Amino acid sequence: MLLILLGVLILHLIILILLFVSTAASAWSVGGVRSTDLWYNCMTTSEGYHCKPASSDDWIQAVQALMILSLLFCFFSLIAFVFQLFKLVKGGRFFFTAIFQILASVFVMCGAIIYTVMSPEDQTITHFGYAYVLAWVAFPLCLISGLIYIVLRKKE
Repeated sequence: MLLILLGVLILHLIILILLFVSTAASAWSVGGVRSTDLWYNCMTTSEGYHCKPASSDDWIQAVQALMILSLLFCFFSLIAFVFQLFKLVKGGRFFFTAIFQILASVFVMCGAIIYTVMSPEDQTITHFGYAYVLAWVAFPLCLISGLIYIVLRKKE
């Protein structure tokens, strides 16, 4: 049982790291001399690396909010898991933790879908970067983790 709990905890930490990197990294869309993320649009020129704030369009603000919410919900579910690990009665299930983790997966999925659909970049010049891919990798891992928390019971 201890190995299962340790494995779930490590999976949760990996998901948290993936969400943090995908939210903070500047590579949601890359191509040639340009890179775009949730916060800045950057370009490399002969004078150096120049960044300007991302557009204030509603869709990019929605993606920013959803990624931050997914990060917060994943963190709060980790705190809830540790709390429930010590306070939950024997035989109890980690429903509270599971709900937060599943909500985090829904938020990251919605953010990635909105970015996919609304990204105005010309796909012949740019392509989706590693931060975008990390967000999509975090989604199923987060969902699987939430489902594991639903099935998991506390044993003595």
